[in-house]
Amino acid sequence: MSLHHIVKTAAEADYKTPKAYANISKGYRVWSIVNRETGSVHQEFNLCELDAGGSIDTHIHTFEEAIYILEGELVCATGDGTYVMKQGDYGFVQVAAPHALRNESGTTVRWAESLAPQPRDGMDDVYPVEDLPKVPPMTVDARDPRTRAFGHISNDNMDPTKQSQNLLALSASMRTALLVYSGITVKMMIDSELGAQLATMFMVQYVPGGMASPHDHPLEEAYLILEGEVDSKFDGIHYLLKPGDVAWSGVGCIHEFKNNTDGIVRWLETATPQPSRRYSYRFLRDWKYFEDKMKKDGTNG
Repeated sequence: MSLHHIVKTAAEADYKTPKAYANISKGYRVWSIVNRETGSVHQEFNLCELDAGGSIDTHIHTFEEAIYILEGELVCATGDGTYVMKQGDYGFVQVAAPHALRNESGTTVRWAESLAPQPRDGMDDVYPVEDLPKVPPMTVDARDPRTRAFGHISNDNMDPTKQSQNLLALSASMRTALLVYSGITVKMMIDSELGAQLATMFMVQYVPGGMASPHDHPLEEAYLILEGEVDSKFDGIHYLLKPGDVAWSGVGCIHEFKNNTDGIVRWLETATPQPSRRYSYRFLRDWKYFEDKMKKDGTNG
């Protein structure tokens, strides 16, 4: 059986300066986990770090970029303004949108990023452009319309008991909705509402006993474990995923998750391409039910 998944532990981290950024960055390193070489065809999923005083000059690229801050502070300059992104903040950069990154703090900043479509093989998809004006950065404020491509997510945002109007950063709507099912909560971060066309980024949380039974998708998913431990299977192989671990399931990879601990499990997830309105899940249990029903009714073959 061919495998359609990747699992990497935090101990396997290997940070390098990407060739495309060698001449336009200082103190910038990337651990590229999901990419063409590792089997993906739709996305690249990376963990990035930028030293104190480090920077990436103004540039554009041929792909969308979704960013989630893991620790530290990252200043992101865009055509709309300049923003200081802190732990729990996220942002989206459109195809060909000029932007620059810098670290004005005294410690290293780390973030996760998803790139879609996947950078092209053997081609330079990153282009230096004229510098953006340097202005004092604003903090990310979801209620400020100038930060329309940025947001923030906290543990409280994943708590179904804390979704009342007065506790939400924005007025209650589908934009702020929390999906709750089978011991799982899902909070969308980056999707078409923020301007993304090719990928989504969201937060997933499992309570003790929460589970997703075996299924696959017509899309790729990447997972970065942030808190707790989750039992998982990809292509029938068992893994215990822990904080800092990264997994990826390709199209056709049957995978499942269960929280067998007494604590919360939480991870960052991306889906590329964006899920279809219907049939983005294919659960084995549902089709097994249909097979059994056909046999019982004598209509099988």
